[in-house]
Amino acid sequence: MLEQLSWKVGGQQGEGVESTGETFAVALNRQGYYVYSFRHFSSRIKGGHSNDKVRVSLKQFRASADYTDVLLAFDQESIDLNAAEVREGGIVIADEKFKPKAPDHVRLFAVPLTKIAEECGSAIMKNMVSLGASACALGLPVEIFAEVIEERFRRKGQKVVDQNMQAVQRGFDHMKELGGADPEFALKPADGTRRLFMMGNDALGLGALAAGARVMPAYPITPASDVMEYLIKKFPKVGGVVVQTEDEIAAINMAIGAAYGGARAFTCTSGPGLSLMMEAIGLAGMTETPVVIIDTQRGGPSTGLPTKQEQSDMLAALFGTHGEIPKIVLNPATTEECFEVMGKAFNLAEHYQCPVIVMTDLQLSLSKQTTEPLRLDAIEIDRGLIASEEDLPQVAGGEQFNRYQFTESGISARVFPGTKGGIHKVTGVEHSTNGRPNESATNRRKMVEKRARKLAGVEIPDSVVRTGDADADLVVVGIGSNIGSIEEACDRLRADGHKVAHAHIHAILPFPVTQLQQALQGAKTVVVVENNGTGQLRNLMNFFGVHHPNLSSYLRYDGMPILPVEIYDHIKGLL
Repeated sequence: MLEQLSWKVGGQQGEGVESTGETFAVALNRQGYYVYSFRHFSSRIKGGHSNDKVRVSLKQFRASADYTDVLLAFDQESIDLNAAEVREGGIVIADEKFKPKAPDHVRLFAVPLTKIAEECGSAIMKNMVSLGASACALGLPVEIFAEVIEERFRRKGQKVVDQNMQAVQRGFDHMKELGGADPEFALKPADGTRRLFMMGNDALGLGALAAGARVMPAYPITPASDVMEYLIKKFPKVGGVVVQTEDEIAAINMAIGAAYGGARAFTCTSGPGLSLMMEAIGLAGMTETPVVIIDTQRGGPSTGLPTKQEQSDMLAALFGTHGEIPKIVLNPATTEECFEVMGKAFNLAEHYQCPVIVMTDLQLSLSKQTTEPLRLDAIEIDRGLIASEEDLPQVAGGEQFNRYQFTESGISARVFPGTKGGIHKVTGVEHSTNGRPNESATNRRKMVEKRARKLAGVEIPDSVVRTGDADADLVVVGIGSNIGSIEEACDRLRADGHKVAHAHIHAILPFPVTQLQQALQGAKTVVVVENNGTGQLRNLMNFFGVHHPNLSSYLRYDGMPILPVEIYDHIKGLL
């Protein structure tokens, strides 16, 4: 029996591929299996090939499998595009309707998915028939889908629920008649432990809510929109508000205004939106207003690949704004970290009174995966230095509060509007300590130095986490969602007898020079793994002074996630 398997469903976008994969993944997750689901889809509403690849296992993996055991195909194109990754002797279940053809290395089962669905009440239920056929092939009882189907269709009445379950059973029975129940593909039973099943975007939204955020202005953009959609349902329950703005420029300015007003506010976007926000991010830096921006990276430039994986916004996040301001850039790597990073982001933004960018990527943002219980106690709210009631009466009548007072740390107390004694100017031009415009050379030097002092010498704790052999000859450096593929590749290399370690970066500004140098210490070879064409993370290492005599990259920039076998094969070639 199998301890893990890889199942994929493919078809035209809009014909139920997503719902089929979702139902399969949720049902298996509720049985106690660890599930990792990645959806490949087109940049359009309907039409174009789409697939959902689901990895099911008895232990946690944070990446798609290198291969597919069972391919469920709704059309011939799905076989043509995906059969090559089906392993030798693997199974292809296809709708008999389109007279499927498959390569010789797989076993093809033509099941009348559409015909059976029509007999059960509607052709639209072919996805339920296909789930039953899949269950038969994998040695799973059809009952595992009952709860999910009940939740999904109960509002349509019991008749619809029963019809869908009948379709599942009919698919199971027909697959059994074809001889598709093969013990080779049977999954070992899971322990029945129920765990969360969520994507990074949902975890980001929940983390923002737990961190005390109550205002989210945003403009919809793939792959960031799910954060907005999640909080539209949740924020009203706690007195919060989501505002759909006319564009990203309005979104960031509204977030800055809300943050200045005292709310914990943030916005969420992707690469094109981040570009539009750059001037306003500079405004937040100049006015020392805390604000959080989530950037879910996708393929660029311009409209680029809106629904595909890439990690190419790093240089934009660090250097995109004109002028020089203190800024923090955080990079979570798992769903659990997506939840926790939001608490960290708001605390850092309010402590250092500067913009904080939380960078994810499409794979992390949209992949649904089994998630361990979230550590609610990991989020503590620290609102930073705020002028107390005792401080403000000292402001003489007719004078203004020194909001930008020069301090040794560069951080000066802020005050919320409407607080007696706290009146001051707020402007995007250079200013004196009370906010009045001041362009004198002396003031300019002092203000630039004041703002720079905030993050001088600062490294965010745990910006680099190293795992693996303490005396590793080779260290793999990664960022974002590549954590799963790197960990798996390193495990395989260690099984081959190699000494390897994995240094994963969780914050790139301030750049963790000291932590990364320590993580690379003793290594003969360093390989940086990232989803872009120019090696942005490797170049940042060189830019900030983290040098190594044998430093190279493994890059993928075709819109697809990096698989464990790619990293493994690349490093084996080096060794």
